[in-house]
Amino acid sequence: MISVTRAQELAGDLLAEALPRRWAHSGGVGRKAESLAHLVGDDADLLVCAAWLHDIGYAPKLVDTGLHALDGARYLRDVEHADPRLCALVAYHSCAHIEARNRDLGDKLTAEFEPVGGLLADALIYCDMTTTPTGEPVSVEQRLSEIHSRYGPGDVVTESITEASSHIVDAVQRIDNLLVR
Repeated sequence: MISVTRAQELAGDLLAEALPRRWAHSGGVGRKAESLAHLVGDDADLLVCAAWLHDIGYAPKLVDTGLHALDGARYLRDVEHADPRLCALVAYHSCAHIEARNRDLGDKLTAEFEPVGGLLADALIYCDMTTTPTGEPVSVEQRLSEIHSRYGPGDVVTESITEASSHIVDAVQRIDNLLVR
């Protein structure tokens, strides 16, 4: 298992210089995961590692398929020899299976990685989709709007996030409900 410290270092090595804004987002997502990791019990470190590493597939040296979730998960599996559940969390984070299907990569994603669902997947969605590109907290509605604005109409990311929106909002609500208890 990759440690939280190693996950932070790896994400920094891959993103900090090449993509500082993406690095800021990953840091915000990682810190948010640390603050709510208690919700997932024994999977706390797994959640935090996935949060720090979820966007490493954007790193220029990792880009292969154009689907950052798949590229990042493959790197974790093939180079870092990471735990299969960590790879799967990265591969499927924030409904990436929808974008994979829309990029004609769905069969590759499902053949290579087993989805992780439930509370762990919801918690990662929450952390990612309530954090701005610069690492600040934001409502899920504002985050979805920002993604639409950034990519624009007709883009595969816009179409995919639109399709995933109700699932994302529901996942965030489930975590919000646990946090107020």
